Amino acid sequence: MSILPGADGLPGSPTAAGAQRVVILSGLSGAGKTAATKLFEDLGYTCVDNLPGELLPELAELVAGDPARFVRVAIVLDVRAGDAPLAFAAMRGALEGRGIHPRVIFLEARDEVLIRRFSETRHRHPLGDQRGIASSIAEERRLLDPVRDEADVVLDTSDLSLRQLRERLFAHLGDETGPGRLAVQLISFGFKFGVPLEADLVFDVRFMQNPYYIEELRQLSGLTEVVRTFVLGQPVARRFLEFLEAFLDFTVPAYVSEGKTRLTIAIGCTGGYHRSIVVAEELAAWLRERDFGPVSVFHRELDRA
Repeated sequence: MSILPGADGLPGSPTAAGAQRVVILSGLSGAGKTAATKLFEDLGYTCVDNLPGELLPELAELVAGDPARFVRVAIVLDVRAGDAPLAFAAMRGALEGRGIHPRVIFLEARDEVLIRRFSETRHRHPLGDQRGIASSIAEERRLLDPVRDEADVVLDTSDLSLRQLRERLFAHLGDETGPGRLAVQLISFGFKFGVPLEADLVFDVRFMQNPYYIEELRQLSGLTEVVRTFVLGQPVARRFLEFLEAFLDFTVPAYVSEGKTRLTIAIGCTGGYHRSIVVAEELAAWLRERDFGPVSVFHRELDRA
């Protein structure tokens, strides 16, 4: 792992201007919290992991009482804390009561990926007993659902490399939203590799003509102008984008009025390399013009080629 700690311009780095920053990192066992913690350490965060739930309010008081020392703090909170939702509520309440509004990041992955990771590392699941790893994962999902529902950012790490995880975390550390704003994340993906778990909305663009079957376009991604022209030259593509824009014009204000601060939209085609990338980029450009809030784009399958 090679990251420049405290590099100027990195969101959340100690040299960046801004108020005290606290991240609560939660998620499923095996979903990448250890790797994410190391990334936060490289950014100059003080990281606290596996603290008993009863001590979390005291930690909040310590962090709030010494902002010069604890400028950047990442707190890992999961099922090891005991009653995770109760511990999370106590921690968040203690911080907010002291004027600190933490960014909550939740990591998850598909069941088969988690099972494979536990098999490869031979680590014991924290809920492991005679019921087996699959049942332990299912129980952990159930126990952490309330925390996931409160998260500002939900990341599916199933297909992420360490570099991609770093980029996603950096992007989200910089997308603070204010009142009446909505942070929108767009993910292009291939259905053949699975639907992103963190998606709030999923749109299927496989009805559009596929550039894959055009020999001169097959090796080119949706980020190239020639593929973009091919996809957007289809009347159904333009009509679909008009539909999406009208839909989001209607729904985004409703999401905001309901207190939602983040929205993850997944755009999928067969392989996630052509059509979904073009549509995601076009939708991102439109969203930025509308200025609902910060917009980030992640092309999940781009590196597969």
